[in-house]
Amino acid sequence: MTDSSVPPGGHRSGRGPRKRPDDRRRRSGPPRGRQGPGRPPAGDPAREAALDVLRAVREDGAYANLVLPGLLRERRISGRDAALATDLAYGACRAQGLLDTVLAACCDRPLADLDGVVLDVLRLGTQQLLRTRIPPHAAVGAAVELVRARAGSRPTGFVNAVLRRVAEHDEATWVDRLAPADTLGRLALAHAHPRWIAEVFVRALGSEDELAAALAADDARPAVHLAARPGEISAEELAAITGGEESPYSPYGVLLTEGGDPGDLPPVREGLAVVQDEGSQLVALVAARAPVEGRDTRWLDLCAGPGGKAVMLGALGAIEGATVDAVDRAPHRAGLVAKATEGLPVRVHTGDAREVALPEAAYDRVLVDAPCTGLGALRRRPEARWRRDAGDVEQLAELQRSLLRAGLERTRSGGVVTYATCSPHPDETTAVVAAVAAETGAELLDTAALLPEVPDTEAVEGPGVQLWPHRHGTDAMYAAVLRRS
Repeated sequence: MTDSSVPPGGHRSGRGPRKRPDDRRRRSGPPRGRQGPGRPPAGDPAREAALDVLRAVREDGAYANLVLPGLLRERRISGRDAALATDLAYGACRAQGLLDTVLAACCDRPLADLDGVVLDVLRLGTQQLLRTRIPPHAAVGAAVELVRARAGSRPTGFVNAVLRRVAEHDEATWVDRLAPADTLGRLALAHAHPRWIAEVFVRALGSEDELAAALAADDARPAVHLAARPGEISAEELAAITGGEESPYSPYGVLLTEGGDPGDLPPVREGLAVVQDEGSQLVALVAARAPVEGRDTRWLDLCAGPGGKAVMLGALGAIEGATVDAVDRAPHRAGLVAKATEGLPVRVHTGDAREVALPEAAYDRVLVDAPCTGLGALRRRPEARWRRDAGDVEQLAELQRSLLRAGLERTRSGGVVTYATCSPHPDETTAVVAAVAAETGAELLDTAALLPEVPDTEAVEGPGVQLWPHRHGTDAMYAAVLRRS
């Protein structure tokens, strides 16, 4: 399952950042020995929290959007300090490639040779200098004090000197000085994306005409969407309660216009709504709207964790008189599905989607929301773009093809399978669908016709629909429908 609310492997980052022996807490005298960070200095809680997020991402492979909320709660950071910590932590993770390119030009040694704490502080300082309105003297001064508190006085002169070099130019000037000569390379650096991802976007879009807009949207902070539970509350009612706005495309979507933790909203706490990107809502609607020949009471969500689309399918199934079987391989994710779908006609199963025993021999409609690179949700997972590489795609595509075959095998003749990924990469989307359709003889349906309210969705290279942040304000979700003949 690829719901953007819980990244793959998110269980690793549920814990806070580890204490490391090379971190030191502030003392009245020179630091002695190797100490853990302890409680952050009271004077700068926002930057201390942001630094701990960067360290957890670098050392533990953590996910920033899972680590930071826990730190803010634990340290009782709220208001402006919480907003600043969020901007700095997510911004520095998202822009890491750009920040490192600038730092490499300002350092007299390779970044790989720097102490991890020093590198984290430099990234945090460079983020403030180039991508915020914080005055340069404040950004440099805060970075020097931060590294003094964590690593002692020795690296303070180095950090001060490097950041003063960074402050000599603004972001646009640094891009002009350091970017490759070609348009694609320049745009990739300017919008903090690896070049290979920019190349994937061009292929999926069909040309470079929209690349700048696509990368800019991917580099911006995403809006928070809620999905009203069908049959329980309308989008209009949910918007009135939360102060949000009804989404432009999903009949169940609400766009939140104010900050804060959406999990604290009463409709979310009471199970009347879930946090879910509008693109994921539209994929669930495609799965529920696809025309089925004959009976339509047995539905299957084959890769269901953590449960966002299962909630939508379960609620729609309850209205239509259908039951849903939901499968996830990981026990903890299956548990999340069970919790999210409580009270709905959903039965949760744990096991490999290709092998798990299910109560029905064949289903009327199946959703295969396959594991993928997550390139469609990079704006929600700040560090993810720097963890993936082009070599990841081939292995994932093989898994995706096998899951789609399994979905078709579990579908009766005349039933439909909706294949979805949170990625615009053609090798994970149109190529997978085309290959399996040719292999199995499944009929490709007009998926765009199932979303008449959404403009400009057809995929460039083959079957299905492709959503985009810059076109639709959603994650870059893909969906295609096949009928087993």
